[in-house]
Amino acid sequence: MNAAPDPSRRSERARVAVLESAMALCRETGFARLTIEAIAERAGVSKKTIYRWWPSKGAVLLEAVFDAAASVAPHGDTGDLARDMSAQMMGVVALLTPQDTSPVAAIIAEAQRDPAIADALREQVIRPNIEHFEERMRSAQRAGEIPEDADLGVALDLFYGPIYHRLVFHLGLPDDEEMRVRVDHVIAGLRAVGSNQG
Repeated sequence: MNAAPDPSRRSERARVAVLESAMALCRETGFARLTIEAIAERAGVSKKTIYRWWPSKGAVLLEAVFDAAASVAPHGDTGDLARDMSAQMMGVVALLTPQDTSPVAAIIAEAQRDPAIADALREQVIRPNIEHFEERMRSAQRAGEIPEDADLGVALDLFYGPIYHRLVFHLGLPDDEEMRVRVDHVIAGLRAVGSNQG
């Protein structure tokens, strides 16, 4: 005799279907044309189901972006800071590519117009990732790869600033080699400041 269906598993399947549908539709049509109706149809759920869990299409896409960021751009620790940061930052670039239809780029742009999305993006995605970044930097400090007194706030801006500068002004996102060069420069700069202060 088959066990009764598990409602929580059904809900999780529906949640994943909704998030995947939102990401796919955003890539196909862009955020402006994304609708709850289209997400519901693609996911095979009702609009009522979506509105039960999310207040808006922006909230749906934000949760999808959160899931994607955790899986595509994790902060690894192999003991090689330059390699780990290059890999992580190229994961960020992958999330932002292609720029015109990237769901992550879309939610960043939407956050400039919608304070609620901005707050949620900062608290649900950006701050947790900053914490992971700082953990990786502290590991590098303990290993002697960067100075113990390195300013992690400055390091954050130096590592990620170039990505978002190029994103905002459509200057073309860095490729693997360009990223390695920038990471090497940031690490060299952090070491140079530390040696000058010593």
